[in-house]
Amino acid sequence: MTHLLGLTGSIGMGKSTTADMFRDEGVPVWDADAAVHELYAKGGAAVAPIQGALPDAVIDGAVSRNVLKDLIAEDLNVMGILEEIVHPLVAQHRGAFLANTTAPLLVFDIPLLFETSAQDWLSSVLVVSAPAEVQKARVMARPGMTLAQFEDIYARQLPDSEKRERADHIIETVSLDQTRKAVQKLIAELTGQSNA
Repeated sequence: MTHLLGLTGSIGMGKSTTADMFRDEGVPVWDADAAVHELYAKGGAAVAPIQGALPDAVIDGAVSRNVLKDLIAEDLNVMGILEEIVHPLVAQHRGAFLANTTAPLLVFDIPLLFETSAQDWLSSVLVVSAPAEVQKARVMARPGMTLAQFEDIYARQLPDSEKRERADHIIETVSLDQTRKAVQKLIAELTGQSNA
């Protein structure tokens, strides 16, 4: 039976890097953010329904994330409209990924995993974490990031301490080498290749 491992962590905790490490080990990874990008792109399944509900959000046949950001800032109800359209399409995208693989382990990279109750359909959840000062330094090093943006994103995410409490597995992402070893160890455990 395939083990469905959810991967999450707050902004700047090393989630994308960890997901890449699973890919490097040959584990198929489904990326929720990439799925949304695909749905928003020209010809994507979310374009027509979003254009119907929020016509200003579609520019040159694709959904503009910047326009969406502005619309949400003006009216919080826009978020609910968007979720109603996008969540079922993301679920379909995930279903197609699941249907096309027989691997013993699959990773689902979901930034808002607990916030969307994804843990209900997963076998277990991995939370990546790092000390607060490391997290802040990583995020502030991103191009165009401001302290106000970081604090806004941080405030909307479930606190790291709560994610850690609800996790089945935790990987500290302080160094790349240590993170890679932890990923390899977890893969061995979850696929039954470990003597532990």
